[in-house]
Amino acid sequence: DLDAATGRGENRAVIEQIAAQVGVPVEVGGGVRDRETAETLLGLGVRRVVIGTAAVRDPGLVADLIAAHGPERVVVSVDARANALGGLEVATHGWAQGSGVLVADLLPTLAGAGLDTLIFTDVTRDGTLRGLDRDLMRLVRGLWSRTLIVGGGVADVQDVELLRQESIEGAIVGRALYEGTLPYPLPLGG
Repeated sequence: DLDAATGRGENRAVIEQIAAQVGVPVEVGGGVRDRETAETLLGLGVRRVVIGTAAVRDPGLVADLIAAHGPERVVVSVDARANALGGLEVATHGWAQGSGVLVADLLPTLAGAGLDTLIFTDVTRDGTLRGLDRDLMRLVRGLWSRTLIVGGGVADVQDVELLRQESIEGAIVGRALYEGTLPYPLPLGG
């Protein structure tokens, strides 16, 4: 919900309709910054909520939601870019702000909170079709041993192969499907 992520409103009525009408589990992120919002979305039929900014500001919220709803209902999205000092800094508030928190410092806290699934996005590549940054994906895989879903520049089947090589469980793909650079269905071999 990009409107909720950027503070321009929210789309709960549409989310509720989608959750009620589609035959697949629905995951919602964007503006989920407190327990009330997360629980409202889960109450609307959403299968999983995605926490972003709030996981940086209040990692205890992640632990509380996992304790109340289970690790399968809570995902954290860590969106990052290199900072001026060469560290990998978490971006917050719809990627508009740097948090001052490094990915390497946040991930152990999230693991300690009981988080199972992490979404990691390289915000400098998102929507660019430049391909995944192999070194960055390897770094994040080394920092997170649990389920990892990545995004940011997925362009073609070589990126899918990179996921396999680095034992990354999934990727968020958008523009590559729209532009046709990543065929659907994927021509996957054994």
